[in-house]
Amino acid sequence: MTKIAVFPGSFDPVTLGHINIIERALPLFDQIIIGIGHNSTKSGFFSLEQRVNWLQEIFLHEKKVQIHAYEGLTIDFCRHNHAQFLLRGLRSTADYNYELAIAQTNKSLAPEIETYFLMSDPAHAHINSSIVREVYKNGGDISSMVPQIVISGN
Repeated sequence: MTKIAVFPGSFDPVTLGHINIIERALPLFDQIIIGIGHNSTKSGFFSLEQRVNWLQEIFLHEKKVQIHAYEGLTIDFCRHNHAQFLLRGLRSTADYNYELAIAQTNKSLAPEIETYFLMSDPAHAHINSSIVREVYKNGGDISSMVPQIVISGN
């Protein structure tokens, strides 16, 4: 059986932390689908098209990675893509508490889908997309937090 994982998020923008989690998860799964979810409570800072393009360029040569946008429940996206696993990154205990509630809800709604947590690399533990957006909006240097493609705007 092919082991398929979904790594969901807004990726607004994609950070070095996101990339690190995906790269470290590659040996664990046969396929990783990066699911760029539409969050009905947030409007994206960067366009959905831009986020998809960035991720496609970053993982252009990685055959095990696919990028798709989706709306609705993440577990429905997993089922649609025959994914048995959800992949999530944890930076802190605050992330753990938040992600645990989501994982338990997902497990009750879709017992066949297992959530895997990977701890953030310490070098990236302070990075989150909200902080990156705030630094970016105020003209700060985000080069240590995001891939070069985000900075160059390609």
